[in-house]
Amino acid sequence: MGFFSWMTADTNESIASRYSDVATFTVCMRDNADNVWIEVDYEGYGVFGGKDYYELVAEMNREHPAIANRTLSRDDGITLAFLDDQNGIIYPTLSRDPNFEWTADAKPKDCPHQGYFYNWDLTKG
Repeated sequence: MGFFSWMTADTNESIASRYSDVATFTVCMRDNADNVWIEVDYEGYGVFGGKDYYELVAEMNREHPAIANRTLSRDDGITLAFLDDQNGIIYPTLSRDPNFEWTADAKPKDCPHQGYFYNWDLTKG
């Protein structure tokens, strides 16, 4: 299993995993129902405050045709996140500020370093 990481919506900072050489910081994940999960030491696997990011994506989009009428799983969220047609898909907001509001049209930007490979040149094989 690889690392997953994103950039924060409020500060545009890479969310580093605890296994990297970069210090972690508190990250808040907020959904469209105003639920918030707080993570103080991100492990790099997409879980914030005990809630899986991709499982939450599936829950937030349970009516999407690609996953409708199914028992939702993390895999369903991953399917949605990597669909070519992102029309209508909503995502949790990841931020440092616990009061930062959820935004419907803001898919978190992927971290180019996956929250770990900060000292690697990822353009080379």
